[in-house]
Amino acid sequence: MSRDEIRKTVEDIYVRVSNESLEKGDVLLNTLHEIQDHYNNFIPVEAAEELHDITGVPLSKIYEVLSFYTMFSTEKRGQYVIRICKSLPCHVDGGAEVVEALKEKLGIDFGETTEDGVFTLEQSSCLGLCGVSPVMMINEEAYGNLTPEKVKTIIDDVKDGKRSDVNA
Repeated sequence: MSRDEIRKTVEDIYVRVSNESLEKGDVLLNTLHEIQDHYNNFIPVEAAEELHDITGVPLSKIYEVLSFYTMFSTEKRGQYVIRICKSLPCHVDGGAEVVEALKEKLGIDFGETTEDGVFTLEQSSCLGLCGVSPVMMINEEAYGNLTPEKVKTIIDDVKDGKRSDVNA
């Protein structure tokens, strides 16, 4: 992917988002989300630089947003990003066992991607679903009341394409 292709992609996304967004403050966040979606769960450094050139938003501000929000990444990630809650309610309700089952099933640790590039495992602060803890998200889909057996089944179903609720 050439720098010109990246610039055209970022510019097209920015123009579209600018026309859709109601609040000026939403434009940067929504543009970054769209860029990340376009590049399959990560934002290339070159895309952030092009966004700066196109918008005039300081590069430091763009990186501030990218580093503050855990849903953004400048590193390549898997097709499915699994975020597991590390908050106290999830931990008390069996979260540690769920984490171990996920790590074992995927053969990876936090911050790693499976060799086939399908799954990336990340820790997250509270996902806001304490009433159904332990909780994980796969891309934009939340799963609660998890058990070690349940997470293994969910992972198998996602791999086998049996879950239509997980966006790739």
